[in-house]
Amino acid sequence: METGTHFDREHCVRAVQSKDARFDGWFFTAVLTTRIYCRPSCPVVPPKAENMTFYPSAAACQQAGFRACKRCRPDTSPGSPEWNQRADLVARAMRLIADGVVDREGVPGLASRLGYSTRQVERQLLAELGAGPLALARAQRAQTARLLVETTPLPMAEIAFAAGFSSIRTFNDTVREVFALSPSELRARAPKGRTSAPGTPGTLALRLPFRAPLNPDNLFGHLAATAVPGVEEWRDGAYRRTLRLPYGHGIVALTPKPDHIACRLALSDLRDLTVATSRCRRLLDLDADPVAVDDHLRTDPLLAPLVDKAPGRRVPRTVDGAEFAVRAVLGQQVSTAAARTHAARLVTAHGKPLDDPEGGLTHLFPSPEALAAVDPETLAMPRTRRTTFTTLVGQLADGTLHLGVESDWAEARARLLDLPGFGPWTVDVIAMRALGDPDAFLATDLGIRRAAGELGLPATPAALTSRAEAWRPWRAYAVQYLWATDSHPINFLPV
Repeated sequence: METGTHFDREHCVRAVQSKDARFDGWFFTAVLTTRIYCRPSCPVVPPKAENMTFYPSAAACQQAGFRACKRCRPDTSPGSPEWNQRADLVARAMRLIADGVVDREGVPGLASRLGYSTRQVERQLLAELGAGPLALARAQRAQTARLLVETTPLPMAEIAFAAGFSSIRTFNDTVREVFALSPSELRARAPKGRTSAPGTPGTLALRLPFRAPLNPDNLFGHLAATAVPGVEEWRDGAYRRTLRLPYGHGIVALTPKPDHIACRLALSDLRDLTVATSRCRRLLDLDADPVAVDDHLRTDPLLAPLVDKAPGRRVPRTVDGAEFAVRAVLGQQVSTAAARTHAARLVTAHGKPLDDPEGGLTHLFPSPEALAAVDPETLAMPRTRRTTFTTLVGQLADGTLHLGVESDWAEARARLLDLPGFGPWTVDVIAMRALGDPDAFLATDLGIRRAAGELGLPATPAALTSRAEAWRPWRAYAVQYLWATDSHPINFLPV
């Protein structure tokens, strides 16, 4: 390897020769003779091993002068699982870059969110990924530009600015350099029928790739069973919800397919495409490496039958960490139905209304600032829960507490535990679904304890936590397999 990943050269060569799609996004193969870079599963005849060199990011390939393969389209690979299973500086930076922070706030804004100097951030990204934040953001802009060129009838000038380019000239030069085609040539080569209908301005139809296997049952079942009326719904085989985005708002419909997730996005401002796509991928945990997770959990003989029965379970996450934290408080010690009712009342009273052409969605979930202004006496909950609620939204609104993609997991956990009314269950469920910690474990959850008892695992929280040490660093996935032993609606794909 030239830089950063934990794979050695021999490992990478074998993956390319076997066309192993599991490693798409983990690393990229650059061919010295053709100056083209590919994903490991590229369908063309593999190059000779001596002509291969390897990079941990598409940006590093582009920076080294390689062009994207027109067959395997390496820039559309699933993201590296590394960035969602780590909480160090590089992983947090990559999550922020995917969320469009560099395009909106520049490298100084990225560094400020991370609490480091720009020089430290650039040095660490370059050391591990072979490219700095500007190059990584540029590669992302190029991918967004190609997506808009190939799937919309928008004029090229609108695409350039929607993708985050500062000028049409920079857009044209970047597309030619990365893809060896002009924007108009890219559009001419696009498969027919992929362009969005002219009558649906701002609506895009995308394919979100993932590493197989993916079991959609608990993933979409959980989202549908806990959906907040007005903000979320299950309709015609798709999970739909509203999105608060940096430049505007959106509505997304996500439908599970055998080899991808069909994503239909309606955006009020196309500049939000990159961040909306990133948040949908995060919501569905699409960058996970299910083979690595399942292989590890199978080493426990009591978990192995659950994994073998339905492999590829993902952790349902969230598009908004602050929203999920509020909903977690509303769900303390009440049923799923009651939690949905409480959240729906907040949405109706304090959410921002929006128009849904399909008629099912009505509001954005209220922002922390809006909820911080709510009179506590109007909240239909016990007084102690009101204190928990008002303290949480107050700290989210004033910036004392951050639950975004940039969050340091350990620091966020500590701050949550300091809040009144926050015990282990609330902190761990927020860590698992809002922070994205793949090792979060709900040892005190009643469903987990019941499943543990039925399987012959220790049923007390302390003993179960001790046994679960062997499941690290994938305990959040073990939670999904344990929950799946129950007949609760969260475990079943809606019909």
